[in-house]
Amino acid sequence: MGKHVHDMGGDPAGPIDHGEHARTLFDQRVDAMLRLLAHPQKGYFTVDAMRRSIESLDPQAYHGLGYYERWMRAVRQLAIERGLVSQAALEQRMAAIAAQRGGKA
Repeated sequence: MGKHVHDMGGDPAGPIDHGEHARTLFDQRVDAMLRLLAHPQKGYFTVDAMRRSIESLDPQAYHGLGYYERWMRAVRQLAIERGLVSQAALEQRMAAIAAQRGGKA
């Protein structure tokens, strides 16, 4: 499956695939996290902040990640920026999960 950029700060992009795609469990979880964290009344950041965070990814990461992987990177960055979690705590938790899975994060 080819990756198509929807918007990269106004840079030219390829065609957009408007077809329906089955969402994975990962996709659904990332979507749910974003809906909670960017809730208009009770959220911790805005959709505009999400867009800024996604568009601030370096081009290699932006083009190398899938749609929801970019969302997850943005949520992670914003959670750290807003003080919801520290970089150290996040890395510690990811290491613990990797250890439980035998080194596979």
